[in-house]
Amino acid sequence: MIENDSAVRLATPDDLPAIADTLAAAFHDYPWMRWTVAADGHTNRVRCLQLYFTERIGLPYGRVWVAESPGAPDGIAAVAVWTTPATRVPAELFTAPELDAYYGDRAAHAVAAEQAVAPYRPSAPSWFLATIGVRPEHQGRGLGAAVLRPGLAEADAEGSAAYLETADERNVRFYAHHGFEVTGEADVPDGGPHAWCMTRRPAPTG
Repeated sequence: MIENDSAVRLATPDDLPAIADTLAAAFHDYPWMRWTVAADGHTNRVRCLQLYFTERIGLPYGRVWVAESPGAPDGIAAVAVWTTPATRVPAELFTAPELDAYYGDRAAHAVAAEQAVAPYRPSAPSWFLATIGVRPEHQGRGLGAAVLRPGLAEADAEGSAAYLETADERNVRFYAHHGFEVTGEADVPDGGPHAWCMTRRPAPTG
């Protein structure tokens, strides 16, 4: 059940600092980030990456939902960032020079990790859950599910599949509860994390 006094809404550019802070906190110890982002200044690097992808990709080319909670800094406790089949993200946004600076000495590992999961990504247009995170002190209160559901509802309304990747086995069970199935698995090279690629078929509407 979602915690009391919480509300989910579409994000605006004014939310970007709080979104970046929320996702940086949520992904502080996430295996994928620990493998692909340099250790020095790690939290700030993760914050910069999450800000970049939300500001440059999620807001203009997809959907970003936030869950508000009065107990969270700046009021935001959870975030979900999607890209959608309706828009095409310019390829150059994924290779911008500042990204290498954010990844630091792990930039090559970040490229290798992306290449490891790329074969399992859907060829048909799909809703892509780029990132979802809940502030650690607000986890276990239903906010992850609450901020996930609007994207799934829109995908269903369009008759579109949804896709995501996770490097935490605990997340596999969470996403399975919401209709996702594992459609591929990959080991990131050189001792990197294991990744699960998951797809959700559109649910009947009406």
